[in-house]
Amino acid sequence: MRGSISVPAATAGVLAAMVGFASSFAIILQGLTTVGASPAQAASGLMAVCVAMGAGGIFLSLRSRMPISVAWSTPGAALLAGAGSVEGGFAAAVGAFLVSGLLVMAAGFWKPLGRWVAAIPASLANAMLAGVLLGLCLAPVRAVAAMPMEALAIIAVWAVVARVRRLWAVPAAVLVTLALVVAAVPEPSNLGSFWPAPAPVVPAFSPAVLVGVALPLFIVTMASQNIPGLAVLNVNGYRPEAGPLLQTTGFLSVLAAPFGGHAVNLAAITAALCAGPDAHPDPARRYWAGAVAGAVYILFGLSAGVAAALFSASPPILIEAVAGLALLGAFAAALQGAMAQAADREAAAVTFLVTASGLSFLGIGGAFWGLLAGGTVRALMRWRQKPAADRAQ
Repeated sequence: MRGSISVPAATAGVLAAMVGFASSFAIILQGLTTVGASPAQAASGLMAVCVAMGAGGIFLSLRSRMPISVAWSTPGAALLAGAGSVEGGFAAAVGAFLVSGLLVMAAGFWKPLGRWVAAIPASLANAMLAGVLLGLCLAPVRAVAAMPMEALAIIAVWAVVARVRRLWAVPAAVLVTLALVVAAVPEPSNLGSFWPAPAPVVPAFSPAVLVGVALPLFIVTMASQNIPGLAVLNVNGYRPEAGPLLQTTGFLSVLAAPFGGHAVNLAAITAALCAGPDAHPDPARRYWAGAVAGAVYILFGLSAGVAAALFSASPPILIEAVAGLALLGAFAAALQGAMAQAADREAAAVTFLVTASGLSFLGIGGAFWGLLAGGTVRALMRWRQKPAADRAQ
């Protein structure tokens, strides 16, 4: 039935949540600890952002009927990890989280942002997406080098099932990966307490921390997550209004802040998993992937201690490898779209290379700088191609 949940969509959602959690939860814990959180407060913060982004993914996906993926701000956590201790301790940091969320909400009411994202040329948006995905698409190769037997088993199952039925290839690879992850876990009794312990913090507001933490956190979240996240959706044929998405994620960030959550935002890499063709051939049925990912994030949040211990004990390269296999189609399509227009190929190449380089400048990740660099090259090329008479006028 059109619009009903499907196995490929559910699998894409589970995989997106696994990748999103396993690839960066350690950065979240490190960032919160660096700005003064105790171990209990850091675990509470991890729980808060998991539940917030899970609720956001379910709400936005089901409401819009689009695969809206919500994630925590990994660049924001990296920013916190490099910030060091803050004046006023973790309470001041929580105040900064709260203000940053309010700023994202305010950006949701600013109409020019949506128009700016919609104006990004398709060639540059595709090149940015290809650059974002390159690292994960290389993961199967790295996994073969690091864990040849396990990685080759995953790849073999994926290839064989793809030969028989393409839609079931990734689900089969995920099942094999889950079996390998469970096998790698030590004694289950050592995983810790199942239920999390929320640790509310009364926020404090320090002008120095607001300028040094809240404002950079807002800028990094917008430039490195929200803008690329909207661009990924656009590349896959979805055109949601930016305002309601930012208003929702900003509001969820505000709700998570008193429990230690730093920021939630639109996803980029996991958005490609949920919005791409492997989630379902029919774009109208892919929204279930975003909703399922949200439900799994909530489960991770409600078992934050066990989930963190489980993924800490498992080889993350295997999870990244199966994600890379799932993203091969999206990567190939993005490359094809990036190079489709001959006039934009140089600009698209610059966008791809800068994005894939992992460049981080002023705390902002490579996706933003890739779009900026590619857009600049494109503008210069278009200006150079104008007739001299036109430029003289």
